[in-house]
Amino acid sequence: MPKDLVRIEGGKLLAEHNSSSTKATECGGISFFTCIPSCKKRHDIAIKIRDFNGELEKISELGAKILKLQSMQHKAEAPLVKQMRTCHLVEPNLVGKETLHACTRLVELVLGQKKKKAYKVGITGTGGVGKTTLAQKIYNDQKIKGAFSNQAWICVSQEYSEVALLKEVLRNFGVHEEQGETVGELSSKLAEAIRGKSFFLVLDDVWQPQVWTNLLRVPLHAAATGVILVTTRHDTVAHVIGVEDVHRVELMALDVGWELLWKSMNINQENDVQNLRHIGLEIVRKCGGLPLAIKVTASVLATKAKTQNEWRKIMERSAWSMGNLPTELNGALYLSYDDLPRHLKQCFLYLILYPEDQYMYRDDLIRLWIAEGFVEEHKEQLLEDTAEEYYYELIYRNLLQPDPLRFDRSMCKMHDLLRQIAQHFSRDENYCGDPQSLQVTTLSRLRRVSVVTDKDSLMLPNVDNEKIRARTLLIHSTKKLRVENTVFKRLPCIRVLDLTGSPIKSIPDCVGSLIHLRLLDLDETAISCLPESIGSLINLQILNLQRCKALHSLPSSITQLCNLRRLGLGGTPINQVPKGIGKLEFLNDLEGFPIGGTSDGANTQDGWKLEELGHLWQLRQLDMIKLERASPSTTDSPFLRDKKYLKFLTLCCTQRKEEPNSQDISNIEDIFEQLIPPHNLEKLVIDEFFGRGYPTWLGTSIHLSSTTYLNLTNCKHCVHLPPLGQLASLKYLKIAGATAVTKIGPEFVGCGEGNPTFPKLEYLVFKEMPNWSEWSFVEEEEEEEDAVAAATEGGETETSPPMQLLPCLKRLELLGCSKLRGLPRQLGPEATNLKELFIIGASCLKAVEELPFVESFLISGCHQVLERLSNLPRLRELRINDCQTLRRVEALASLQQLWLTENMLEISSLLWVPGLQQQRRQLDGHGEDPLDVYQWAMPLVD
Repeated sequence: MPKDLVRIEGGKLLAEHNSSSTKATECGGISFFTCIPSCKKRHDIAIKIRDFNGELEKISELGAKILKLQSMQHKAEAPLVKQMRTCHLVEPNLVGKETLHACTRLVELVLGQKKKKAYKVGITGTGGVGKTTLAQKIYNDQKIKGAFSNQAWICVSQEYSEVALLKEVLRNFGVHEEQGETVGELSSKLAEAIRGKSFFLVLDDVWQPQVWTNLLRVPLHAAATGVILVTTRHDTVAHVIGVEDVHRVELMALDVGWELLWKSMNINQENDVQNLRHIGLEIVRKCGGLPLAIKVTASVLATKAKTQNEWRKIMERSAWSMGNLPTELNGALYLSYDDLPRHLKQCFLYLILYPEDQYMYRDDLIRLWIAEGFVEEHKEQLLEDTAEEYYYELIYRNLLQPDPLRFDRSMCKMHDLLRQIAQHFSRDENYCGDPQSLQVTTLSRLRRVSVVTDKDSLMLPNVDNEKIRARTLLIHSTKKLRVENTVFKRLPCIRVLDLTGSPIKSIPDCVGSLIHLRLLDLDETAISCLPESIGSLINLQILNLQRCKALHSLPSSITQLCNLRRLGLGGTPINQVPKGIGKLEFLNDLEGFPIGGTSDGANTQDGWKLEELGHLWQLRQLDMIKLERASPSTTDSPFLRDKKYLKFLTLCCTQRKEEPNSQDISNIEDIFEQLIPPHNLEKLVIDEFFGRGYPTWLGTSIHLSSTTYLNLTNCKHCVHLPPLGQLASLKYLKIAGATAVTKIGPEFVGCGEGNPTFPKLEYLVFKEMPNWSEWSFVEEEEEEEDAVAAATEGGETETSPPMQLLPCLKRLELLGCSKLRGLPRQLGPEATNLKELFIIGASCLKAVEELPFVESFLISGCHQVLERLSNLPRLRELRINDCQTLRRVEALASLQQLWLTENMLEISSLLWVPGLQQQRRQLDGHGEDPLDVYQWAMPLVD
């Protein structure tokens, strides 16, 4: 705090000195009395620094004697991020057979009872034993998907909001809800939405039966049928809810726990597994058979040498038994916390500011940790990159659970037992809940407050002098929480202030007095302007102004925020900005950066020029909009090429209502040609580009050698796709809205000269390409020659080497490609890891065949000429909707589940289902019918 004061007052003194130096030197020639205020300021600051240092010494001495803070010193494990990246994330259901058997039984139970009015199933067991893991496996089972009209997964937890819970159910059921609706209104809306339909509802982590008996039972009674799956630690809760079948998840057996331990550590050598088995079983026994405890202990062991002596040291750590901890938190869970380096402990404890079971976004956590001062500085590395390493290390240590649906694990949540650990050790400083329930003495002691309330307005209890010592105030409200302007006066020590979603309309001038403020989040507020006094916040690092629909201009003083690292403007209609953003040399994250340059006066303009990016050498994330307003550079100016920290880049033009003229096209092509990214770029998005051809740098591995994610959206005038096949690091590729593309051929693959094509690509998506009809990887002549060579019998024929095409591809999606006539012949034999195939709306597709590795296939809306699905030998699950012309479905030797919508049942039962069932009976070798045929309640569009 004194450092902030010194920085502020020092800046003022320096400014005064500079302004007076033109008249005299060091007060020479000026009255002695004019120097007195300056001397007094310096004297006051010196006294505060002296007092602060004295207090710091006392705290240090007290800590060394009583609190033993030496254990919080930097540990040798600090640079563990690189090692931890090799530790595999292994789910408990990948080891042992108990979970698999339980899942199979419960899935069959759910499907068998789905025609009942409200059948309730329970999963019980102690905390951390794997109830949620089992429930997730059931919920995501392919047999469950599509068997009900509606599905919802609801995390209930100990303290839940009735309004928030009902809204979440409605959202899962695809029903829009309005702000300010009451419990009664939401219940009525839910009843109407589900009336006459079927549903499958998971209520995870239920502590009180009233969530069903008093809240959900009545509205869901309107459904025709439904199954409710409840997970709870308490058998009594399951009994009161009225579950008719209870499955209890038992603790892991020693051998199964040992398997989870060594697999979680990625121990591959059989010798190591055998040599460490004895000590490993002892550790599993110490973990009490809890999968969560075993996994976090594995993460601790993964940082040590794989020897019995090192593991024995871990076994003998005093952290296994802490007397002042609740029983369920003792042992392995506390060990995983105690093993964290100091900087990670701070970050871990901070997570309790998020409500239980709420997902947390990586980038939000990164910014919060930086603003709190938790992130250590490293030479040649941005704080944001260091904080990102912290985030992933917490994941690798199994202290955070990433969302499996996120490609880059950029969203996560925290297990409730680990949250209790964090709550226990930060309870005197951090609070998450309704501040009105706090006593005045408690609020005055807290340093961080996260507001979670159903109330309409933020009410902070009165404390001495109406001021609160909190450094952090976050809002997590189910409503648009009204915040009074007095909040800025009552928080003099505030460092992080997040008012996201508040209907606040103006920010008072007194905001400039919050000299300690590092993060100010005004996303989705109703503000229409910012005061010029905001320029006084010289310590401000993050300013979020996204989706502020009434905000059209930025104050000129924003260029005085000399420590600003992020400016978020995405979704805000800014059309007037100050000149001089290039002065903010620490700025590394610009979202919604409007391009322009037409000046409205001496100091303002309608957007920034590309040239103003030149001085922002620390740029890490850049999202530019309105690029059509830029002017091509007349010099060889590298707008982006020299940005060595740039990882994420979005280039966006404004959506056009009319066709561009030739001058506009030429201009935008020249601009994009000059936006050459640096080699370190990882994620690239191009949206609404209206040039005739993509920039030449887009298809070269020279410029995109590190790019893992590429999204080309609504580039409607490009007839050909860029040659992307040689991008060595690309894992995710999405091309959407490319309406001018009629053919994808060898040019898309590029010239690899024997190298694999798309060597690391795992996900490939083509969407809304209504004119695309042909897809091939080689020229037609080559394809014909290969076919002739394959048909030649006898003699020696030279064959060309395999293409090594898409060797890592796992999932292919073709959505809304209505004229596509067929898949490339080479796709089947080359894409050896292709497991999932989605084809929706390809109405001109005639056949899908010769895909030997596909295991799951969804096809929908191919209703004009599709005749044949054949030769898919590994296909286990097939879903078909609206494909009435389909006549032959054959050579599906591994098919186990067939899902058909109502419009497919009759024709399929007549034409090809009997043949599939006969084939399965012959392969199975006995009279039973192993092929399961289900009615698909609704199409799944991912």
